[in-house]
Order: sequence, then C-alpha cells, then structure tokens
Amino acid sequence: MNVVEVKNLRFRYRRSPEYVLNGINLNIRRGEFLGIVGPSGSGKSTLCLTFNGIIPHSIRGEFEGEVTITDPETMENYSTMKTPVPKLSTLVGLVLQNPESQIFSMTVEEEVAFALENLGLPREEILERVEWALKVSGLQDKREEFPPNLSGGEKQRLAIAAILAMKPKILVLDEPTTQLDPEGRRQVLKLISDLNIQENVTVVLVDHNADFLFKRADRIAVIDHGRVILEGKPEELIDNLEDLEKIGVKLPPPLAVYNELKRQGRRIPPVILEEVFSSPEYLQDV
Repeated sequence: MNVVEVKNLRFRYRRSPEYVLNGINLNIRRGEFLGIVGPSGSGKSTLCLTFNGIIPHSIRGEFEGEVTITDPETMENYSTMKTPVPKLSTLVGLVLQNPESQIFSMTVEEEVAFALENLGLPREEILERVEWALKVSGLQDKREEFPPNLSGGEKQRLAIAAILAMKPKILVLDEPTTQLDPEGRRQVLKLISDLNIQENVTVVLVDHNADFLFKRADRIAVIDHGRVILEGKPEELIDNLEDLEKIGVKLPPPLAVYNELKRQGRRIPPVILEEVFSSPEYLQDV
C-alpha cells in the first residue's frame, strides 16, 4: 500500500517568479526505502517539506495539486493541505541537514522527551519511548550529555532519536550526512538502514552522494527542475547514467567507470557492477 501519494504537485514560494515544484507525481510504499537524488535547486528539499505540512502551512506560497499521507494502521488519509502540522508530525518525521537547527535542550534525554511532553503523553509512556529511541539510536550512554558536546554523527543521531520518539510511520531525511565526517556518516546511514529493516520504518532519504542509495535503496527517484524525470530500482537506472551525469548527479566511482567503458564500447568486467550494488561492510550485520 502507498503511505504517500503526490499528484500534480506544483509550488512557488512567495515573491518567486518560478515554480520550484512543477508537476511532481510520486508514490511511496509502506516499508520502502526511497532515495531521492538531483542537482542543487531541483526541488528536493521543498518536496520534503510538503510531506509533513510545513509547506504550505508554515512556509507560504502558491500550492497546487495533492499530497496525501495514509496512516498504515488506521488506513485514514490526510491531506497535507488540510491537516495541521502537529497531526502530520506524528505520521511523518522530518530530519534536516543541520542537526543543530533542531536541538535546543540541555541534555540528550530532555531533547528526546521534549516533543512527547508537548503532546501531553502520560509520564510512563514518555519514559518508555525515550528509552526505546535512545536504544535504537545508540545513545543510551549519552543521556545526561550536553548536546553541543556531542560529535557531528551523535548530534544527527540525536535529531533522529527525537523524531523517532514520536513514533512516525515515515522518516524523511534531507541530506542528513552532508556536514559529517566519514565516521559520523557511517553511524547515521547504518541507523537509517537498521530502522528501515528492523523497525519497518518507511524511509525517504535525500542524498547528493548516490553511492549509498545504489547499494541500499529499494527505489530511486531523480528530480530535476521540479519534476521526477526518472524513477525505478537502482539496477533499472543503469541504462540512464548519461542522463544522471548531464543533470549533475555525482555517480558512484564504479558506475562512473562503468559508464566510461560503455561509452568507449569496451568490455565491462562483472566485478564493477558487483561493487556498485554490494552493501557496505557496516551494513552486513543488518
């Protein structure tokens, strides 16, 4: 079943002469790991903001079309145009590029509990959810830590933990590893992958680095100039590498080699594609 359905979505920011989203059509299935790639300014971040209603409720502009979120447990449908953000935030959790823009509490534990307290949940349930979110994010031993003292990867995992405590059905991450070092990136990507496989969380990951998405995503959507121009399983995009390069998508090194050999009409060793689609070592135990 689809948990997100986007139909003919167009959006233009106030005072902007052009539409950032210009006819987006996209479905996201329950439990799916969807990767979204595209050049800067293509509309990826704007699209993410429509999933939990920040656009059009908090960020105004001209909004046309439909974005429908379906609760997989109750089967109720919610229009992001009509449903308020607090309600949508319990279904769709959004993690931004810079974790520091989402973190403001004095301890890790308080940060994870903050949104739950604002929802007015019983104390017992808050404690249970905080414990679970800290456990799955690997932050149990950091609960009393002052968030600014955390590493970049730990801060991003904290931002994710705070969202997870809300028990969203869909986790949307807008380039969450852009500012991280390799170890921080590894930590965050493993957490995202674990959540998808072990907790059956539907994941939407926007990432400039297509390498991880080709190895891990169930499906990849390519966005350019506010439209989905390509969509399919990673292996189905092999025939469209020229198109990806033309719009500025950085190909994983093995795919860049594959594409160049294909351009030259030379034999392509099978090991190249094996490298493209093999999971990173840090995901092998998932």
